[in-house]
Amino acid sequence: MRFGVAAIAMALAAPAAAENRNIVLPELPPLSIKVEEKSVEELQAMLARGELTSERLIHAYLERIRLLDRAGPKLRSVIALNPRALEQARKADRDRRLRIARGPLFGIPVLVKDNIDTTENATTAGSLALADNFTKRDAPLVARLREAGAIILGKTNLSEWANIRDTNSMSGWSAVGGLVRNPYALDRSACGSSSGTGAAIAASLAAVGVGTETDGSITCPASMNGLVGLKPTLGAISRTHVVPISISQDTSGPMARSVKDAAALFAAMIGTDKADAATAEADARRAALAPDWSKASLKGVRLGVVRPEMRAGLAARYGAQLAVLRAAGAELVEIKLTAPEGLSQAEFRLFQLELKNRLAAYLATTPPAVKVRTLADVIAFNTASKTELAYFGQDIFETTQKTAGMDDPAYAKTRDDSRRRAAAAIDTALASARLTAIVAPSTGPAWLSDPVHGDQSSGPSASQLPAVSGYPHLTVPMGLVGGLPVGLSFIGPKWSDGRLLELGYAYEQASRARVKPGYRVTVDAGPGVEGALSDERGVIPP
Repeated sequence: MRFGVAAIAMALAAPAAAENRNIVLPELPPLSIKVEEKSVEELQAMLARGELTSERLIHAYLERIRLLDRAGPKLRSVIALNPRALEQARKADRDRRLRIARGPLFGIPVLVKDNIDTTENATTAGSLALADNFTKRDAPLVARLREAGAIILGKTNLSEWANIRDTNSMSGWSAVGGLVRNPYALDRSACGSSSGTGAAIAASLAAVGVGTETDGSITCPASMNGLVGLKPTLGAISRTHVVPISISQDTSGPMARSVKDAAALFAAMIGTDKADAATAEADARRAALAPDWSKASLKGVRLGVVRPEMRAGLAARYGAQLAVLRAAGAELVEIKLTAPEGLSQAEFRLFQLELKNRLAAYLATTPPAVKVRTLADVIAFNTASKTELAYFGQDIFETTQKTAGMDDPAYAKTRDDSRRRAAAAIDTALASARLTAIVAPSTGPAWLSDPVHGDQSSGPSASQLPAVSGYPHLTVPMGLVGGLPVGLSFIGPKWSDGRLLELGYAYEQASRARVKPGYRVTVDAGPGVEGALSDERGVIPP
């Protein structure tokens, strides 16, 4: 399990208050611009040349949301739109005309996962229990995005409660937003919990988007939706006013169609927050967190190669991309990197102990319209709701409620031992082979979305050790397997985010492996699925 651990007079995902679930666009002339696959850099250049305004840019993305998210393939990746987005775009256009333009994201629309507080919209975490959670505040990371000039276009769907409710959950489903569909094959999972951000940015419903991760919830949906995703060093980005799971592992991060776009979004969110002790070093670490594109080369770089057990198609794709790395000048060193014994059990226990306390702390800050104040309240709400428990239960919530939370005598030891052991596994591998970074398949291709059986994930996952250690983890598209995207992971030591982005960019430019989505109904399995049976052979009687 991955933890994360609307347009023209159109309502999005109804249960929350109507005024923030609708947006009416003014009459505008037909659009001549195409935003599909456009990078932040390209959009900024168009804005600077006067070929485009931020208002028209917002309109273009809203039109794509109307056509792809709520009609057509019905991706269901967007939960709500910012009702002030057009007003904010017009202000950006005025500022640009007055030469007050500011920041690398000035006038650029950004989508934010719906477990992150924004001033204009409810923060639901996908749950009907938080349908009226209009906090009227920006999380510090959102405030920083606005300071960089970004326009928050809206909120994205997610695996409800960031996939921490039940062991048999279905990634990408929430009671508020429904099931997110993978834009590469609509019957496949978009993974989770940042499912909506993954599908939306793959489909060019915004320039870039923000996800959150506790273990795999940025890197898995990024990989399965053909995106770049960065799970940053823990402490680079504030977690204040983000619906929590684990104070030890939660972080937000960028999801984008290119490494440079991810880096631009990441840079805008970095910063120390007095309310989040983990970020104490963030301001001082900006240089290490920022890539130097002049150093974005693989020549002479020693990379540790992990070869987990995987199916033939993924192994072949991975092998081909290792050849790309080698051809670009990287020195590849075969290494073993496995999770220490018992780490998975300790990690899950840590989630439970922290979730009970941290969720209550967040709920205590929500407005009076929100009636749940504890995990026990949420469990009771779900039990009384046919919609909430339509596809899977809440066994993680129920077992978590029975714990002592962070008052458990073993809590501190569980937390410290888990982080130390995970960090030691990465540090030892890096030091013993004198490596700059470690590469591995991010995860396997997307599985079928299944409301009966829940997630049926298969293949390796590179997320656990960097998630538990708090180290950075970057995934970059490495092409398709059976028509479905897969990613190549770069893992490095703490605060090496900038270096990983340099390596990821060098690989991206050498491989050019990303393929844009085709919105197919399903994967074409090929003629071999039909087998050799035929009526002519008399197998089927007349």
